[in-house]
Amino acid sequence: MIAALEVRLRIPGAHSLKEKRRVIKSMKDRFAKLNLSVSEVDDNDKWQSAVLGLALVTNDAGFASSVMDRVILDMEDAYEAEMVDVKREIIHL
Repeated sequence: MIAALEVRLRIPGAHSLKEKRRVIKSMKDRFAKLNLSVSEVDDNDKWQSAVLGLALVTNDAGFASSVMDRVILDMEDAYEAEMVDVKREIIHL
């Protein structure tokens, strides 16, 4: 199965693409430790917004759900970015 998240973020402190990318890189590095694939999938050229796509491949639905819950909680606690919207999906193959 594949667990996927699409997270729309607002980054109010970013005043350039360089500052935005620093925040995004920090988040991507943190989630890479959870064996997630992370990519910026939209709003690439906007300074104060980003859309991240996150994916996890596993054979355990409970594990997938707990990892996605943890990611959402971590993003809610992020002080440099505000979560605006989350889309969550688990795809059974």
